[in-house]
Amino acid sequence: MKKQLVTAAVCLSALLLAACGSKSSSKSVGSTKSISLMQNAELLSLDTSNHADLTQWNVLENSMEGLYRANRHNNPSPAMATSVVKPTDHGKTYTFHLRKNAKWSNGDALVAQDFVGAWRRSVSPTARSGYNYIFSGIKNADAITAGKKSPKMLGVKAVNKHTLQVQLDHPMPYFNKMMVLPAFFPQNQKAVQKFGKAYGTKSQDMDYNGAFQVTGWNGTNDNWTLKRNHYYYDPSAIKLQQIKMSVVKDPNTAHNLFTQGKLDDATISGVTAKGLQKNKDLVHVRKAGTYYVRLNLRNGRPLNNQKMRQALSLVVDRQKLTKDVLSDGSKPAYTYTSKDLTKDPTTGKDFATETTPKLKYNVAKAKQLWQQGMKEAHLSGTVKLQLNGDDQTVTKNVAQLLQSEIQQSLPKVKVAINSLPAKGFQDREAAGKFDMEQTLWLADFADPISFMGILESTNPQDYGKYKDAQFDKLFKQAGGANANNPKKYWADLRAAQERLNQTMPVLPLYQMVESHLVNPHLKGVLHHPVGEDDYTRAYLTK
Repeated sequence: MKKQLVTAAVCLSALLLAACGSKSSSKSVGSTKSISLMQNAELLSLDTSNHADLTQWNVLENSMEGLYRANRHNNPSPAMATSVVKPTDHGKTYTFHLRKNAKWSNGDALVAQDFVGAWRRSVSPTARSGYNYIFSGIKNADAITAGKKSPKMLGVKAVNKHTLQVQLDHPMPYFNKMMVLPAFFPQNQKAVQKFGKAYGTKSQDMDYNGAFQVTGWNGTNDNWTLKRNHYYYDPSAIKLQQIKMSVVKDPNTAHNLFTQGKLDDATISGVTAKGLQKNKDLVHVRKAGTYYVRLNLRNGRPLNNQKMRQALSLVVDRQKLTKDVLSDGSKPAYTYTSKDLTKDPTTGKDFATETTPKLKYNVAKAKQLWQQGMKEAHLSGTVKLQLNGDDQTVTKNVAQLLQSEIQQSLPKVKVAINSLPAKGFQDREAAGKFDMEQTLWLADFADPISFMGILESTNPQDYGKYKDAQFDKLFKQAGGANANNPKKYWADLRAAQERLNQTMPVLPLYQMVESHLVNPHLKGVLHHPVGEDDYTRAYLTK
């Protein structure tokens, strides 16, 4: 899942530094039926067919449900489906029986066609979410995304009102894991028809089938409320009446709001987090996500040269980055696929650990590669690189370190930093107007192929235009012919990660570890290392 970056800040005065180092104790927001949470970036849309980022998925995780939801053990458990399905037809057919008491927030019955219509809409080549690729493997999905077949040909159908059947092109052992993703959530087809292009652009322009429904978002404001959905099928499991959400980009502000009792869960980083590592309310949440720099490999761009890309990776001191800049428990990342995502069952080793490159930080080697690369690319003057990022504090701090290390370590290079609002950043990304950009990938499901997918050359999220025949072949083999052969499947994935280590279309920076200040009375939250956090069963003890 491509997401906006988590915030970090440097306290700018002795007063703020004192505040950063103080101990804190959160208070309840005034009601045991209400909690207040923060998001690090603006909410831009609620329509999963036309948008996808962290804030949207965090909101939908708590207001919508798919066929399954992730349980406390991070495994799929029944949601709109009555049970976790075992496939038939040699792993190619899944038949889901839906809850007959499932309803939308307006009282409409949820039916199988709500999944059919949503998936057809999202797989269409006109969908703007960048997530139509996630349907690959479902019968005809690739041809539909390529514009060669109608979305009506997608291998999904409503057998009857409460039975959904999915046909795959080939077995996908991880298919059930994928069904917890917001990309596969249903959409009330009556609402889609009613609101048309306005669907999901404001909180009232769609319906919700989860424990809560979104209210008070007009499409541009930075705060909204999730209020209890009284049509939810399992009311006894829901203890809260509402969840208040607001956008907070600065961790020192988040800390202050927490100490004032205005946030029950605050994300902090940088100097703020460093000064609070012994705070009794601090909780570290490990995520299977990698922060990295995407490089633009388009023809005519300087980083089209492989040796220059390798040089950039070797001048980044990731230990310094995580220790001195982030200071929030984050760990250096040397592979695109994050550690702690999954073990390779054929070796018993952590997948990222076993594919970590031997050469990690070597300025002398980097200079040699840079000079060779410039010669190959016929570059003689100063190489000017544009480093884009969003306007959150952590992005700026990381960018400054990257700028300093690149310019000090490599000859004839100048790095310009562009800090942009979320929409401006995404617009430039989609248009390819960058040389480097800071971003994050958080695994959609616990398998390395979730990372590999967006670097495949036909993927709509391949914004850097990485196109490598060897990588594409390995990716397609793993997800196709070798999907049901564990030995070959994992060999393909190891080779694909090693190919990324060599060709370097992205520069891994650090693994995602969130520092949260949490109200000690807040219980029942499910923090998932893969996917979004679930507050639907949360409650306050006083």
